[in-house]
Amino acid sequence: MAEITLVPLAHDDRNQFILDNQEAFNFGALEEFGCRNDHFEEDGEIIARETIENSIDEGEAYRIMQDGRSVGGVVIKVDGERGDLDLLFVSPHVHSKGIGYAAWCAVEKLHPEVAVWETVTPYFEKWNIHFYVNRCGFHIVEFFNSHHPDPNDPDTKEQMDEGFPDGMFRFEKRMKQ
Repeated sequence: MAEITLVPLAHDDRNQFILDNQEAFNFGALEEFGCRNDHFEEDGEIIARETIENSIDEGEAYRIMQDGRSVGGVVIKVDGERGDLDLLFVSPHVHSKGIGYAAWCAVEKLHPEVAVWETVTPYFEKWNIHFYVNRCGFHIVEFFNSHHPDPNDPDTKEQMDEGFPDGMFRFEKRMKQ
């Protein structure tokens, strides 16, 4: 497993964190769809700046560090025994080196009080689905789409109609207590 640490996001690193997040998400879409991707939240970006900013503002944001350099980021929200993995990204330049898994393990250690973790990912992110299910131990528990929008997110129907018409998977990981 890669030796990584989680460092709270510094205010002066916020803009680069957003750009790095967008680069990582765009890389996944480019791998899947090539240059003809039509799954953008905003012009040229799979994930909008506003989406990332809201996530940072509402959660705990960390840089994933390896050997003193930034290799990704994570944003989580914790409310008692429930946790939400809002964003997790690793730089495309260091994929497949165990960094994402090491970061996830660090998140679990950071919040041992969490009994159930939750996250979502677009249907087309095969690497994410593999990562969450086969590496991190999450289970797919729901599939949001235009016929079954997320009941906890009033914007989901609109997001399905505009950005991800084919849906989002919701995952849960129940921790052993």
